[in-house]
Amino acid sequence: MKTFLRKTLTAVAVAAALAGAGFANAADEPAKAAAPAKPAQIAPGAPARPAVDTAAIDAKFKGDKKAEYSYMVGMDVGKGLTSIKEEVDLNIVIQALTATLKGEKTTLTEQESLAVRQEFIQKLQAKQAAKAKEEAEKNQKEGEEFLAKNKSKKGVKVTASGLQYEVVKEGSGPKPKATDSVKVEYTGTKIDGTKFDSSADHGGTATLPLNGVIPGWTEGMQLMTVGSEYKFYIPAALAYKDRAPPAIGPNATLIFDVKLVEIEPPKAAPANPAAPVPGKPQIVPPKPADSKPAAEQH
Repeated sequence: MKTFLRKTLTAVAVAAALAGAGFANAADEPAKAAAPAKPAQIAPGAPARPAVDTAAIDAKFKGDKKAEYSYMVGMDVGKGLTSIKEEVDLNIVIQALTATLKGEKTTLTEQESLAVRQEFIQKLQAKQAAKAKEEAEKNQKEGEEFLAKNKSKKGVKVTASGLQYEVVKEGSGPKPKATDSVKVEYTGTKIDGTKFDSSADHGGTATLPLNGVIPGWTEGMQLMTVGSEYKFYIPAALAYKDRAPPAIGPNATLIFDVKLVEIEPPKAAPANPAAPVPGKPQIVPPKPADSKPAAEQH
């Protein structure tokens, strides 16, 4: 569908170009917050059919299949234009679309259209960058203010890195190392209380390698014993920084309620390793290689 739109509709081509250039924020992230698994692949020749009442669809268009297909295409075009609807004149969009489909002479030549497209992309990039910068500064300021007050709360401890945590329940088992994987139950929220992820949303528990998560998690989990329940208050610098998934936002301070269920030591590499299998999506991006747990400050 995108290929068709690129050839026939400049505005939708711009939207597609923006997505390809990385303006779909979720696609830019090296890892996403507990991203859902990819849908199962469908064998060629056996497309999945949505569970809908086809008789009802036929009744709406009186059995006119061309009308059904046309309406579906119109909906797709509308969705493609949603993010730029304030930047375009729909009447002119339809004018250009009609001329292109009929093979008539268009107001813009192909070369002129390319030049206008490039100018439009640059305008939207600048607008997106300004919006992201404003959001990042707002989140940074609010996070710093929250942490400044929170560190004075009874029971809150602060490490040298700036990680804040509370011991909700202390366990009695061993503590994990940075090279271990841990089985945990967790809930992640922003400082305004908005939940952005939870292990309960993905089956109840999650197994995560501590050398493959954000620094705040790597450090905090090594303070816990098996059976413990902690609350982490993670500054943006120890979380996603300015590369957070859209559900979180840039430079956001995060709060995690975590229960350490089990420690899984690193597994030995097989003698004849098979082709790599995509791992379970992580809730956080990779930790810098030189990051080490910081000593506590009480």
